[in-house]
Amino acid sequence: MTDPPSTRSSARRAAEPAGSAVGRWLPGVETVRNYDRGDLRHDVVAGLVLTAFLIPVGMAYAQVSGVPPVHGLYATIVPLVVYALVGPSRVLVLGPDSSLAPLIAATVIPLSMGDPERAVFVAAAVAIGAGVICLVAGLARFGFVTELLSIPVRHGYLNGVVTVVMISQVPVALGIAVEPGRSLERAGRTVQAIADGQARATPLVIALTSLVAIVVLRRVLPWLPGVLLAVVGSALAVALLGLEDQLELVGELPRGLPSIVVPELEWTDVGPIAVGAFTVALVALTDTSLLSRAFAARRGQRVDPDRELVALGAANLAAGLAQGFGVSGSSSRTPVAIAAGARTQLTTVIAAVAIAALLITAPGALQRLPTATLAAVVIAAVSELFEVRELRQLARTRRGEFVLSMIAFVGVVTLGVVWGVAIAVGFSLLALIQRAWRPHTTTLVRVRGRKGYHDGRRNPDGRRIPGLVLYRFDAPLFFANAALFREEVIDLATRTDQVPVRWVVVAAGSITEIDATADQMLLELHEELEAIGVTLAFAELRGVVRDSLEHSGTLDVIGRGHFYPTVGRAVRTYVRETSVDWVDWEDESDTDDD
Repeated sequence: MTDPPSTRSSARRAAEPAGSAVGRWLPGVETVRNYDRGDLRHDVVAGLVLTAFLIPVGMAYAQVSGVPPVHGLYATIVPLVVYALVGPSRVLVLGPDSSLAPLIAATVIPLSMGDPERAVFVAAAVAIGAGVICLVAGLARFGFVTELLSIPVRHGYLNGVVTVVMISQVPVALGIAVEPGRSLERAGRTVQAIADGQARATPLVIALTSLVAIVVLRRVLPWLPGVLLAVVGSALAVALLGLEDQLELVGELPRGLPSIVVPELEWTDVGPIAVGAFTVALVALTDTSLLSRAFAARRGQRVDPDRELVALGAANLAAGLAQGFGVSGSSSRTPVAIAAGARTQLTTVIAAVAIAALLITAPGALQRLPTATLAAVVIAAVSELFEVRELRQLARTRRGEFVLSMIAFVGVVTLGVVWGVAIAVGFSLLALIQRAWRPHTTTLVRVRGRKGYHDGRRNPDGRRIPGLVLYRFDAPLFFANAALFREEVIDLATRTDQVPVRWVVVAAGSITEIDATADQMLLELHEELEAIGVTLAFAELRGVVRDSLEHSGTLDVIGRGHFYPTVGRAVRTYVRETSVDWVDWEDESDTDDD
């Protein structure tokens, strides 16, 4: 669906680099300065819809993390405001997350020993530690590691996350209580519960009605806030029809706002908390970087990974000081915000203010909202994120990358985000090494009517200069492929099915690096060829690579006169010095640009 002009203008503004230090490090300030008033209605509606979803989810993840439920709201309010101020993404929603909650609990539960106050201190310390790690990594410009997340991996990741989120919401929509676990385990437990007759009709009807209303209004009357209408309508239905006893409801909220507290810990806690903080930081970085880049790409925006790390660190640090716990980018709440019409981070600020206002003035405002409706909101939101068309294109044009995408998808669904993505990235690196280890190589020929020298495999009718081998190697030359390079050059130089070879010219335009192993190999290759009367020469060698050969002395051993700026110049020198019988298709003066 095409975004309206105001969305596109917002996207362009978000993609442009800020012109000042304030705009670079506080993009939220820049957003306020250039705010398009046409976005206000959309941001307000999306913020109110997001509020209804953030409250029960935040409280639930607090319980999973081993701390009292109200601290899930503290971990929601503060990071939303901090990220809106310093975060580079205009649509990402930060907060408590299902992938972090078990990791936090693994540190909190053993150290707290059943003491709620100590549990809060431990969880806050883990968040502060994770925040410091992310801040240092961002300021040290370690965001480049996210470049390992290729487009196929991101497609597989996003589709996997959508599947995981949907699996998690199905039992909620059916009114089934399912123990937490990996997605396949939850799916199996859900199926078993349905088979045992545990599914309830009332939550299913509420969820289906809400889902249909959202989808139909989105397609028929897109200007209506379908998500907000579903939330309000279901709450009214519960009140008017007296369905309180038949549904799981959000319930009344605890009253009050968080205060800034520095956790009080013992020295014996430092080691376990440091390990927990590192784990939380790693998972939060993976989740947030992938989500930020995936959603930014869908909206035609770009996100600086270093600034994303800094923003994530600041949000976690603030969450810890506000008696919250670790947070990351949310794969379920971000789609809800987008589906509700969010245009800028004002959406999350409105949600944070609304939650704070409810905690202070009306903690019972959402007590009749069914959790089944929230499940429908999530399912409707994430259903549009499936990237089917992109996968079809990969399957049709790039089978290897399609396989990588499916590896990421299956890994995320079965093993979780970190392991799923790690395995996919590992396979990506192996594929990269394989391509560099056994790169494309060819000999070059002249083709009638075309300038320059061309791939002999693609042009089998091309002409070869007698006694001259033009050899192209399409990869950096390093320890893993140096032997291949040597073997192929020796083989070409000693072939007996043609005029005896007198020169081998390496078309080196694609060789971006020569390491020490390859450098030594070139010296040995030069000696071997010289012993059989064959000259080794190079053409189009990059300046930085030539410099490395000069520093090692290899340039002088091979001979500076045997390095040519173009293949055409090398050919003309060969023809002139060997007096070979060669008549080109055209005047050689036209072939300097190869």
